[in-house]
Formats: sequence, structure tokens, C-alpha cells
Amino acid sequence: MRFSSPREFRSRSFFVRRSTTVLLAGLLFAPIANSVAQQQTAPAATDAQAPASTPADAPAGTTTADQTPTAVLSNTPRKKTRKTEDTKQEKRDEKVKQTKDTIKEQKRMQQRLKANPLANVNTAQPDKLLFDRAMVALNKGHYDVSRLLLQDMLATYPDSEFQMRAKLAFADSWYKEGGTAALTQAETEYKDFIVFFPNAPEAAEAQMRIGDIYFKQMDKPDRDYAKAVHAQEEYRNMLTQYPDSKLIPEAKQKLREVQEVLATRETGIADFYAGHDNYAASIARYQTVVDTYPLYSKIDSALIGLGDAYAAQARFVRSNPAMKNLSEDQRARLLKVYEDQAAAAYGRVVTVYNASPRVEDARDRLEALGAPIPEPTAEQVAASQALENSRQTYSIANRAKGLILRGPDVVQAARIGDPGLADPHATYAPQVSKRIESEFNAAVGNKPVAAAAANAPAAAGADDSTAAAPAGSTAASSAPATLSDIPANGAPTDAADAGSTTTVPVTPAGVAPATGNRSVGVEILTPGASTTTDAGYGLPKPGPANTALPPVEKAAEIPDAVNDAAGVKTPAGQQTPQADDKGKVKTPKPDYDSDVESSSKHKKKKGVKKLNPF
Repeated sequence: MRFSSPREFRSRSFFVRRSTTVLLAGLLFAPIANSVAQQQTAPAATDAQAPASTPADAPAGTTTADQTPTAVLSNTPRKKTRKTEDTKQEKRDEKVKQTKDTIKEQKRMQQRLKANPLANVNTAQPDKLLFDRAMVALNKGHYDVSRLLLQDMLATYPDSEFQMRAKLAFADSWYKEGGTAALTQAETEYKDFIVFFPNAPEAAEAQMRIGDIYFKQMDKPDRDYAKAVHAQEEYRNMLTQYPDSKLIPEAKQKLREVQEVLATRETGIADFYAGHDNYAASIARYQTVVDTYPLYSKIDSALIGLGDAYAAQARFVRSNPAMKNLSEDQRARLLKVYEDQAAAAYGRVVTVYNASPRVEDARDRLEALGAPIPEPTAEQVAASQALENSRQTYSIANRAKGLILRGPDVVQAARIGDPGLADPHATYAPQVSKRIESEFNAAVGNKPVAAAAANAPAAAGADDSTAAAPAGSTAASSAPATLSDIPANGAPTDAADAGSTTTVPVTPAGVAPATGNRSVGVEILTPGASTTTDAGYGLPKPGPANTALPPVEKAAEIPDAVNDAAGVKTPAGQQTPQADDKGKVKTPKPDYDSDVESSSKHKKKKGVKKLNPF
């Protein structure tokens, strides 16, 4: 077929394509339309047949004997009722989004309430106006102006309803000003506020600020710790006196950080004593840290240091030549005491603090001692993991803050757990020394440690006659075991041989004996040694060796005055000072020499003398 023009070709091809598309659409959608029609007619037919099968006089809900109840299912959607539409409308109303201006206004109001708790009180009373002006000056840093306005308000309106807030704001002005003198005055004002308003909710805030005053003044752990001790006391008062305050979580965290600083200080002192082989003092410090600060970030290092101190005592008993005078049984009992104490310290790291960084070091030390390695329970694992996860890690900001600010480093302080509100009984070095002595007596005398510790004072105060009593006498048998009961090296061990005993004086633990060997509390001397204990425990006395003073020297005589003009000495009797009319001593002027000096009051140099530079 030929077309007369391209336009005719396009028009005819368009109609052909459209008819083809309509035909294909009819063939595709015909089965779908039939299935939809059948689904719509099926429920109607079921509804029409149901009344015919049931008798007309049958009551509702009953069936005949030859029929079974059937359930009718419908695919038609449920019509929307008015109730559901109302519910959706209510939900839409609840989901009203606040505009940006509304959100900004709410934030602005929160800031105003934080700066001035009475900002939402709309009143034109003069005392309220003075209070608002004082708070504006306080927020701008004009602390002296704020205090003057508050004093004016309290003096002019003593019965004002804003009196309590004014007193608290007066204390806040000193606190925000800072400085030693201002913080001291702020502490006084806060304490006065607590006295005047003990039951007010703001009293908890005042007590919290007192703790913050000392917290801001804390130094590093190796400096003065008096401020940290005061801060710990004030935060504990806050937690005990105001348990329902909303500031309790903040007070607990501050108390944990303060105890972190105190624990770091005690651990540093213990490390110093351990480095100088003073194991009694190091044990006392480590034990105090373990008992008082269980949330300390380096509690695992403290426990390992405690175990190392006990292990060092065991090494001393095993390797020191002075301990060879003991029998094998006595040395074994003494070694068991120290090794068990070391294993207990290492085992606590493995069980209670199993997520700490040094848990593998504790396991290695238990293997070296030959002690069994305990397994932590599921509760201990979960508690230790939660404690370690609560600690923060060091960041660039934290490290920069530590370099710039003078405060202590509390980045790794725990964020969970209840801090201690009361310190347990501290452990001191003399107590550890007495315990070491009692353990030694128990091992030597084959008595329990408790009995030896109870009899330790009697042993220390025993006189020479009691020590030299025969072994078969009643007094000797009833006396407690002392360090003088150790048989001499190579001597018979018979108790009847009273002459072959070695006297062992007791020295404080950690102090080096006179022989120069390191000691853990006792010193074994050779037979026949003196029992007199040196007051300095073998250490040299402080001060210079030569304490004698040199003789007093006689003052030298004054030399005779020399008369420069005459070239002779003036006798001492003729040297009388000259005084003027007012009684002042007049110093005579030296004679003028024209060859040496030149002056405007005298004649100038002439001739050759004028050219002489000297």
C-alpha cells in the first residue's frame, strides 16, 4: 500500500498500534475479571441458602439434629466506623510537631531557670525585682554587684518569700568567683544556709557545693592530700544526710573519683617501700588499699604487689643463711604461711578482678608457687566485666587536660558501684611486724598463729631469768614460745640442753640488721651474742659524727690609725672623734693635693702638671 504523504502514514500506523494494544489488554485482564466476579457472588449465594436450611421457628443459635454448625468467612473488607476514624484523628492531634521557634523558646526557658530558679515567677514585687537584678549580675560575672543587691534585699525585706534563695545565691557568688579566700567564704555561707534551712531541698545542693569546694582544690596524688580527705568526708555526708536528693548520682561519681586519688597515693607509697625491701610497710599500705578502695582502677596491681611482698618473705626464709638454724619442719611451716598469703592475693585477682589487665600475671605467679589456679564464677565474671567497661579510655582531650591543669588524673575512675561510706580499720606497719613475729613463734614453737599472737607481749617482756630457766621446770613449760628457743647450728635439739640455745632479738620488720643483710622481721645471731637491742636497730645515728664545738676565738685588736700627712701612727689614746654643734660625729676631709686631683674650688693646674694624666 502506498501513502500519499508521511503524515498519512503516521496517522494510520497510530490507529493500528492502538487497536492492537486494546486487544492484548482485553485478553490479559479477562481471566482476572472473571475470578473477581466469582468471589463477589459466592458470599451472596451462601447467605441466601443459609435461612432455607434452618427452620423458621428454630431459635437463634440452635441447630437441628442432622445439621452441623458452619462458619462463614468473608473476603470483603470491614467498613470503617466513626469510632476508628475519631481514634486516628486523636493520634494525629497528638503527633503535632513543635516548630523550631517553640523548641528554641523552651531551651531558652530552661537556661533561664538554670541561671535563675525563680525566673518563671511573674511578679512585680520589689524584693523579686532586686533578686532578678542580682541574678543577672551574677550570671554576667559581676559578683560584687550581685552580693550588694542581695544584701540590700535581705536587709530591706527580711520576711521575703525569696529569702532562702537569696542566701543560697549569696553563697554561689563566692563559689563562682573562685580563689582560696572566696572559696573559704563560700564554705562558711553554705554551712550557714544548712543551719538556717536544714529541711529545705536546697540544703542538699549546699552540701554538694561544700564537697565541690574541696574537689576543685585537690592536688595530684603525690602532693598534699588534705583537700581530698575533706572532699571525701563532705561527699559522704551528702550521701548519708540526703539520700533522696536528685544530686545523689553526681555525688557518688565525685566520691569515686576522690577515692581514686587517695588509692593512687597509698599505692605509690607502697611501691616505694617495696622498692626499698621494707616489706612490712609495703604490706600495710597494699592491704589498706585492697580493703578500703575496691573500685580502684589499679586494684589488680595492688593485689599483685601484696602477693609479691609475701613471696619475698618466703624467699628470705628459703635463702637467707641465718634461717638455716631452723629445722626443716620449722622452715616448712613458716614457708607455708607466707606462700598461702601470697596465693590468696594472687587468687583474688584471678577470681574477683578477672577482667583486669594483669590477670595473666597473677596466673603466672600462681603457677610459679605451685598453687592451684581458681576459676571465677559467672557472677564474678559479669561484675568484673561491667566494672572494667565502665572506665573511660584516654583521649587527646584528656591527655591535654592533664598536662595543662593541675588537678589529679581521674579518667579511669569507675562509673558504677557504690563507693565506701566508711573506712575499715587501716593496717599499719607495727601491726604487720607483730604478726610476722607471731607467725615465726608459731612456726618454731609448733603453736597456732592466734595463740602465738596472744602471747607475743608476754614473750617480748620476758626477763633473762625466765629465758634461762630449765626446760623441765613448771615456769619454762607454761611460758609461751620465744625466739630464744631456737637451737644453735649443729647443737643437739634436746630440750634438756639449756646451754646450747641461740638468743634471737626481735627487730622491726623491714629494718636492715646490723650485719647488713635484709630482714623480714627477725635476725638470727650466733651463739653467745648479746641480747641487748640497739635503739637504732643497727642503723647509724643521724647527725654529724663529730659533735664537739670548736673553742671560742678571741676578737682581733683594732689596728692603730695612720696619719697620712705626717706618715706616723696616731696613738690609740689620742683618736677622739670630732662632733659638730648638733652632736653628730664629723668626719674630717682629706687634704687637697693639686698634683692628684682637680677641683673648681681650687686653682687649676698649670704648665706641665696640666698635661700629666696621672
